[in-house]
Amino acid sequence: MNKILVPTDFSEQAENALKVATQLAKKHDCEIHLLHILDLPLHQIDPVNASSFSSGPEALFFMKLAKKRFDDLLNQDYLKGLKVFSTIDFHEIYSGISDQCKKHDIDLVVMGSNGSSGIEEILIGSNTEKVVRHSDVPVLVIKKAHEHFEISNFVFASDFTAENQSAYKKALKFAELWEVKMHLLLVNTPNRFITTKEANARIKKFTSIFNSENYKINIYNDDTIKKGIVNFSYEIDADLIGLSTHGRKGISNFFNGSISEDLVNHANRPVLTFKI
Repeated sequence: MNKILVPTDFSEQAENALKVATQLAKKHDCEIHLLHILDLPLHQIDPVNASSFSSGPEALFFMKLAKKRFDDLLNQDYLKGLKVFSTIDFHEIYSGISDQCKKHDIDLVVMGSNGSSGIEEILIGSNTEKVVRHSDVPVLVIKKAHEHFEISNFVFASDFTAENQSAYKKALKFAELWEVKMHLLLVNTPNRFITTKEANARIKKFTSIFNSENYKINIYNDDTIKKGIVNFSYEIDADLIGLSTHGRKGISNFFNGSISEDLVNHANRPVLTFKI
C-alpha cells in the first residue's frame, strides 16, 4: 500500500477518517491524497478555466473557501512528516473519487460516515454509498474517532461462492499488510440453512486456491445475515468488518442487494469493502 485517498468536506466525520488514514500512512509509509469535491450547479462552472479560479462568482467563492480550509487542515500537527497532496475538483463525488484513484494509482480510499443514522447515511442514497458501490479501489468507512487505529480481529463475511474470490484476494492483502488472522464468517439463517459440514467444505474449497492458511472458519447461526454479522463481530470484539460489493447491485448478492440499516447502526465498527 503506497497511496491513500481521503475525500473531505472538512466535517468532523471526514477528519476522523483523515486521522485514521494518517495512522496507516505513518505505519506503512504512504502518501495521502486529500480530495474536496465542490458540488455546484454546472452553469456556475467554467470547465475550461475552473482550475484557475476563473469560474462564476459562486464557484470562485467556494474554491477560495476550500483552499483556505485546506491551508488550515494541512497545518495540523498530525499531518507533519507526511507527504500530503490536496485537490479541489468539480464532479459528482463518486466519479470524482474514481478519477482521482485512476490518476494517482490509489490503493485505499478512507471515508468518514455522516450523521447519526448509520447505514442510512452510508449505504442508502448517500455519497459514501455511491463510492462504496462504484469504487474499484477498496473503501474503508470510518464511523467515529480512533485515537489508536489497530486491527487485531478482522472479520470477512461472505457466502463464499466463487464470485467473491476476487474480493477475498484483496482482503488477504490487507490482512497480510496488517499481519492479522482473518475470521472468515458464514452466517447460517433459517431461510438459507446449510449444515456445518457443508459450510466448512464450501469455505475450504473457496480458500483452496490461495496460498494462505492464516484464517479461522466461523459458522454462525442467526435469524438474518445482518444480525449474524453484527452479533458475531460483537462477540469477538472485531476491529474491522470486510465485505464484498457488487457494482451497481450494491453489496454482494448474498446480502440480497444491500446491507440493511441494522448492520452499521448496531455494529458501529469500521467497514472495509472490496468490489467484485
